[in-house]
Amino acid sequence: MTSRPTDSCCSCSPMAAANEPDDALPSSQQLVMRIEKMDCPTEEGLIRKKLASMPSVDRLDFNLMQRRLTVHHHSPDPEAIVDAVASLGMDAIVESKASGAGEMQAVFSIQNMDCPTEEALIRNKLSPMKGITGLDFNLMQRKLTVNHTLDHPASIQSALESIGMKAVLETDNSPADKAATQEPLPVISRKKWWMVSVGGVAALIAEVIAWTTGNENSWPVIALALFAIVISGTETYKKGWVALSNRSLNINALMTIAVTGAILIQQWPEAAMVMVLFTIAEMIEALSLDRARNAIRGLMALTPDVASILQADGSWQEMRASAVKVGMTVRIGPGERIPLDGQLVSGQSSVNQAPITGESMPVLKSVGDKVFAGTINETGSFDYRVSAAQTDSTLSRIIRAVEEAQGSKAPTQRFVDRFASLYTPIVFFAALAVAVVPPLAFGLPWMDWIYKALVLLVIACPCALVIATPVTVVSGLAAAAKAGILIKGGVYLEQGHKLKVLALDKTGTITMGRPTVTDIFPLSAESDSGLCLAATLASRSDHPVSTAVVTYWKANNETAGLAEVTDFEAITGRGVKGRIAAQWYYLGNHRLVEELGICNAATEAALHNFEAEGKTAVVICNEHTPLAVIAVADTVRETSRQAIAQLHALGVRTLMLTGDNALTARAIADNVGIDDARGNLLPEDKLAVVSDAIEQHGTVGMVGDGINDAPALAKASIGFAMGAAGTDTALETADVALMDDDLGKIPHFIQLSAKAARILRQNIVIALSIKAVFLALALLGAATLWMAVFADMGASLIVVFNGLRLLRGNVSVPIVNKLPRGASGIPVKT
Repeated sequence: MTSRPTDSCCSCSPMAAANEPDDALPSSQQLVMRIEKMDCPTEEGLIRKKLASMPSVDRLDFNLMQRRLTVHHHSPDPEAIVDAVASLGMDAIVESKASGAGEMQAVFSIQNMDCPTEEALIRNKLSPMKGITGLDFNLMQRKLTVNHTLDHPASIQSALESIGMKAVLETDNSPADKAATQEPLPVISRKKWWMVSVGGVAALIAEVIAWTTGNENSWPVIALALFAIVISGTETYKKGWVALSNRSLNINALMTIAVTGAILIQQWPEAAMVMVLFTIAEMIEALSLDRARNAIRGLMALTPDVASILQADGSWQEMRASAVKVGMTVRIGPGERIPLDGQLVSGQSSVNQAPITGESMPVLKSVGDKVFAGTINETGSFDYRVSAAQTDSTLSRIIRAVEEAQGSKAPTQRFVDRFASLYTPIVFFAALAVAVVPPLAFGLPWMDWIYKALVLLVIACPCALVIATPVTVVSGLAAAAKAGILIKGGVYLEQGHKLKVLALDKTGTITMGRPTVTDIFPLSAESDSGLCLAATLASRSDHPVSTAVVTYWKANNETAGLAEVTDFEAITGRGVKGRIAAQWYYLGNHRLVEELGICNAATEAALHNFEAEGKTAVVICNEHTPLAVIAVADTVRETSRQAIAQLHALGVRTLMLTGDNALTARAIADNVGIDDARGNLLPEDKLAVVSDAIEQHGTVGMVGDGINDAPALAKASIGFAMGAAGTDTALETADVALMDDDLGKIPHFIQLSAKAARILRQNIVIALSIKAVFLALALLGAATLWMAVFADMGASLIVVFNGLRLLRGNVSVPIVNKLPRGASGIPVKT
């Protein structure tokens, strides 16, 4: 049992640091790093010793649970600190969103920032600017977050506009609020489609004239080709010039060089056709990418713009949802969407929670139940009290989490980015060598080899390869969110199918977490007052067993009150204690009674009998003797048995970890089919078991409530939080949050991960294979410029559409036999 949370923080937490006087470190800056291998005090001590020796480091704030280190320093070169951490064998990822002293953030929406081409251009432009301390790109949402120390972000906006980026400074970066007020901006105007169409017709006529007359340099061919290039390729030329002037070899720069080169060697029809084909392919690719973006826009559009609010005079008036404050009362009619999170105060109805939790069936709601923004009221009507503003609703937190997950790069994407950064310059210089070396060294025709070099330039851009990963990852994240599975980053989507072992907490995960009292076994003459004493102590705790004791007491003692408790204290992993009428009393498990040295034969026998039945038994006692044993029984979740069977079908071994005794653990494990069960575990014991499992099996998952199982969840390769809807801590701390209490979502997650991994491999193979084939054809002289454009942009379109297949949601989960009638919802017994 654990006591209710109190407001406290440790000296090593970021919050503790925030509470210190600002003038303690007047010139200090902050460097925030995420260190994946920093799991326990061993690594903390190693890092502390290393960085403490650096004179520029002022203070270190460790957050082991989040694997985050905040370094307060006055070093002119923060990279030296990152290198020092890396020298210890720990990869440090600098989180650019964290602001140091005097730093500010500017968030820009850039509608023409679609792919890594624009990211590299922006990075090259802004990084050298004085006062820019960090850049954070989210290409799928077309957002750029700039950390800076400038007086005003206008200079950043001007710099972006100077390279052709249409940047809009966002004053309110709340996804939910923008969802209610903004429509998706059009990606491509109708005018541009018409211009490209006319240019395409002109290029085609020029090609036909050149082919029929045999003259590629006649004035009609040149005029039509120039017209096609100007009308369809002006924007590409502008972007290409900006890129070249900023020393960036992106696709626009390469295409500008290739088309200009084709004109100089008098390949007019081909130059025009290449420009038209490239522009069309770019437009189609932009439309395809926007489909992935719309997956998140679909979530953002779930909440209605207005809500019907109770006024002081008892009337109801419509108000913008963004203006509704916590505590106001909202009325919902049949068929209406719920605009804000809250709790029912009158009425009842069935609510479709699929947009938030992924549940297939409506959920009955009555007074006291929670409702979530974005869900749909079915038939009845009800009033509810708002519990969170629109920007803090569960839906808003989900959207923010998905957007942040999109911004983080998965391992495959980091590899691809490193590969692409080497690939493009290598091919560029290879093309330069192809154009110059054969004519100079061997006297071969200049025009032939310049043409081959131009073909190589078109193939040099790794667009298909670079875009393959983010589109697939975003599609997977969006598909999971629609199913009520919130994945906090591409790394977990990639790792999911590699799970070998899944450790599960018992209470609230395998079982409902709402046990009821089944037996009271007296042990002394004071046993008559034992239940009252137990309920008195239990009323100060939020553990499910305590709740069961208090509920049972209230149901059987409607008039009697509970005594006052002083010096109340939780005993981790054992129970609670407190003074009642100046005497110490204890309520706890078998281990607590043993440690107090008062466990007699009768107590031992009662505990053993209840535990053998799969019940959880607690003892109420004073300092000298046990007074009574109270047995409670939990109920297995309806989905637990089927989910465990599906996990086994996927080759995942299951392991249950619980603080209950070993007999109870084994009884419940046998009931649901779990492979192994460990009982009598403290939080540090669960952490040790997970650590051992990782050493033996590699990738290990842990399922818990996101709070009590925090050490084990943090240590696991993937931490799953059950029933995260409405639970702030679970949403913030888990790697994967299951929005309802359905354990069956984990097999679905594993299958989605496996499908995403297959598509990622397919995309990389497709992109590399097409590049390799056309590189060879170009060197052999068998490839033309327009073929190279088809190869480059065609590959991009193939990988985009292949990645979007994840949005279809047709992930198969192993089918297992249905539960026998009456198999769930009963007290667990052997």
